[in-house]
Amino acid sequence: MRKFSFVLAIVALLAFAGNAAAAEAILVGTTTSTADTGLLDYLAPKILKDTGLDMRWIAVGTGKALEHGKNCDVDILMVHAPGAEKKFIADGNGVSRAEFMFNDFVLVGPAKDPAKIKGKSAADALKTIAAAKASFASRGDDSGTDKLEKGLWKNAGLAPDKESWYIQVGQGMLVTLRMAAERGAYTITDRGTWIAFEAKEHHSGLVIVSEGDMALRNQYSIILLPPKCSKIKHEAAKKLQAWFVSKTGQKAIADFKVEGKQLFTPNAAHGAAK
Repeated sequence: MRKFSFVLAIVALLAFAGNAAAAEAILVGTTTSTADTGLLDYLAPKILKDTGLDMRWIAVGTGKALEHGKNCDVDILMVHAPGAEKKFIADGNGVSRAEFMFNDFVLVGPAKDPAKIKGKSAADALKTIAAAKASFASRGDDSGTDKLEKGLWKNAGLAPDKESWYIQVGQGMLVTLRMAAERGAYTITDRGTWIAFEAKEHHSGLVIVSEGDMALRNQYSIILLPPKCSKIKHEAAKKLQAWFVSKTGQKAIADFKVEGKQLFTPNAAHGAAK
């Protein structure tokens, strides 16, 4: 019986290796949140099985990801800054944008909440932080999260970038969260990365202090690149986009959880390719 099981395991391993060898690699320019949460690691083998595509990725801020797309350095984009994405397409750098999932942003800070912003709206919370000159850690990397944060400050009538209490980290979300924990600072993060961070770093001292504001909605899209990117894999990119908006892809996204918590909500039905 053991010998039979061993043989089956070897056959399965060889079959997987054969599939991987025959797979077509596709490079995704994406945001740090899709990688840091573990979502892409979770989806990659499912995508390989369903489509024959070996999904690989470069995870950077959305601004940098869009630059990769503009320069035709990747085959497809997966980003979360709708305003920048629509401009990207209007400028002729993309040809099809499909919304496929969302989560939201949350404002986190020290459990003692020194600025007393617990439960305030995003705008009121930021105004209170500024008035108290409480430390705030910004990603400062032109990512989708950074764009959202800068927009919130602007809408609140504030420009804190030159203030001593405003810390511009210039790196990804996990690094920014760790710095916020070290400095006793507030920051804004997507909920998915927050859940993944909290699961690993229970004693960070950070908690959610503001959430649920409609201004904190975090929409993700997958964008095809134009024919001018002559050397990229257009057909593979179309196949990958189709998988993400399919019932199979949407279910896989819904099933992805950390510590029993769903990190992303699929919504392809609300976002046909544009």
